[in-house]
Amino acid sequence: MSAIENEAPEGNTDGTQAIRRAAAILRRIGQGDPQGVGLSAITDTVKLPRSTAHRILKCLVEEDLVRHDAERRRYMVGRLTYELSLAVTPDTLDIGRWRVAVDRVAQRTGVTSYLLGRSGIEATCLLKTDGSAVIRVIPVEIGQRRLLGVGAGSTALLAALDPETTERIIRTIAPHLEGHANLNEATVRRLVAETRATGFTVSRSNVVREAIGIGMAIPAKAGHPTLALSIAGLASQADDTVVDRWKQIIREEIEAVLQT
Repeated sequence: MSAIENEAPEGNTDGTQAIRRAAAILRRIGQGDPQGVGLSAITDTVKLPRSTAHRILKCLVEEDLVRHDAERRRYMVGRLTYELSLAVTPDTLDIGRWRVAVDRVAQRTGVTSYLLGRSGIEATCLLKTDGSAVIRVIPVEIGQRRLLGVGAGSTALLAALDPETTERIIRTIAPHLEGHANLNEATVRRLVAETRATGFTVSRSNVVREAIGIGMAIPAKAGHPTLALSIAGLASQADDTVVDRWKQIIREEIEAVLQT
């Protein structure tokens, strides 16, 4: 359940409501930058009273799932959350096989390359490799979460869903796009339509000013794609010829891994 979705009914008494609230808070912290997230930002997103959010956060800190910087009053992902993420599972093995593609795309394009994974109505940065460009555009770090539709890779994942699910997600995230000057509900719909027509999301200055992002969902053996490969660079350095070349590189490296 996402932090911006409705909570379980107040009458819930079997403990699942508390778990959902804690999960929503962890997701919100995961969306923040490495410097952490303040209590107000958390309560605004998860729609909980400060006292309730503070009580849950205190428990998460005690369990080492969240770390609290008392001096700056910021919350960050805790050590136990990080350790759990290192557990070897079929998902982590699948993610690992894409490391070569992420590295190769960064090497061949010269810009930062990412692997993103869909989680509900969000996308998480799973892998990142910096390119050789002197000026780098790095709009997201490993572990950070973004709403589907925010960024090239996450929009490619959104477009890969069935139309009904895509539309439901767009309506859900629409009120939370206000922080992006060049991104709104209409823009997300346009990008989704273009992605379905071409196979690629091309996002120019929609999330980060003067930046361009290109993303492609990785075909899945069954069901909707859950992974996407994307890049981010300076828009001023990417004319149509460069964009076409970068698209080809992304496609080639994805196909190379799928064929192994």
